Amino acid sequence: MYECDTCYREFATHQAVCQHMNALDHWAPVYPCETCDYEFRFEEDARDHMETYGHYRHYCKSCDRHFMNENCLRQASYTTASGLSHHLETGSCSRAPSLNRETILRAIRQRDAHGLITNRQIEWRDEEHLDYKATNQAFNGVNWECYLCHREFGSRNGLNQHLSSPRHKEKAYKCPNTRGGCQKLFASLAALFGHLESEQCSFMRFENVQKQAKRILDSRKMISF
Repeated sequence: MYECDTCYREFATHQAVCQHMNALDHWAPVYPCETCDYEFRFEEDARDHMETYGHYRHYCKSCDRHFMNENCLRQASYTTASGLSHHLETGSCSRAPSLNRETILRAIRQRDAHGLITNRQIEWRDEEHLDYKATNQAFNGVNWECYLCHREFGSRNGLNQHLSSPRHKEKAYKCPNTRGGCQKLFASLAALFGHLESEQCSFMRFENVQKQAKRILDSRKMISF
């Protein structure tokens, strides 16, 4: 017999108890949010929630924000290329309210004629106002399933938070290290700069990334390396 996590009703099959707990939201929470009182059955749900709402335990007092890890917290000062671009792409800059991921991508693509850091194989489309919500068809009888990546979530809310996250944005940026054979793609300019700053593919040193980023963000010239 299979017992409900909350009301202790018993069912003959695992599928039956899952359907019951999904219908009545009787899943026993296992993974708590690091900031608020929300709890989740799956670690992925908790991670998606904290990513969507910025509810990570690494807290910056100066800007009243939480971050995923110590490195992201360090970037909050906007002293790195990845930190500054993330600040701009998320529309967080009060001095440049018109800037976000889409407007920055549009401007960079206009100056990246040779596709050095932007993926020319996909057509750009404005994703700023897209809002995905799960329908009843997303429920597969046991969990709520993402039709894009087929990950499953214990609740409709968990799936909606996943759909609203940057996880399924187009990977419009690419690593410029073609000679080194790096073929990594990125959904944001901040992720690309973060990759280069880590020196994983040995394309350039951390200090050079900051110089190149300044040229890319401040200049109107064509992008080159």
